[in-house]
Amino acid sequence: MDIAHFVFGIFGNASGLFLFLAPIVTFKRVITNKSTEKFSGVPYPMTLLNCLLSAWYGLPFVSPDNILVSIINGIGAAIEVTYVFIFVLFAPKKEKAKILGLFSFVVAVFSAVVLVSLLALHGNARKLFCGFAASIFSIIMYGSPLSIMVPNGVGSALGTIQLILYFIYRDSKSDGKKATAASSSGTQEEGTVEMAKHANSNGTTTQEEQV
Repeated sequence: MDIAHFVFGIFGNASGLFLFLAPIVTFKRVITNKSTEKFSGVPYPMTLLNCLLSAWYGLPFVSPDNILVSIINGIGAAIEVTYVFIFVLFAPKKEKAKILGLFSFVVAVFSAVVLVSLLALHGNARKLFCGFAASIFSIIMYGSPLSIMVPNGVGSALGTIQLILYFIYRDSKSDGKKATAASSSGTQEEGTVEMAKHANSNGTTTQEEQV
């Protein structure tokens, strides 16, 4: 059982390493162009936080017999710190401030988890708390690339609503314009008749009267 645990742990670490190294192509482009272009930097601090919490969880005094978890996530944390540093170096001022803010958030959350687990919890309670924290931020890590889609998704929904309303009220708007034009035409005809009557009352004769 221990051998199987170790073997599967090795395979998991190898897979995790490939996952952490996957953004190298992106950062090679960033360094070459000296610009982060339209890339989002949000996933990297979130992945860093996940790595830090998972590495902490795998330590012997938190979760025994999970040292491989600490090893791969410690390596992942070092890689993610490098990504964050490169991104901040080449990012625009606004994006740079956002990523530095997220990095500060990562440090604060990790520090809080470490302090609570060391000072307030012991044994299985410590293991459950750290495992729960690592799981929550692992979900956030995998969802973080959606941060760039959310504003566009809301904008698309609002645009769709506007188009639906346009098609619903387009016909009634056209009918209103036709009614207004007809009313205007009728008013003009009535005005012409009234002018003719007024002219006749002043002694002006029409061609038919002259005949």
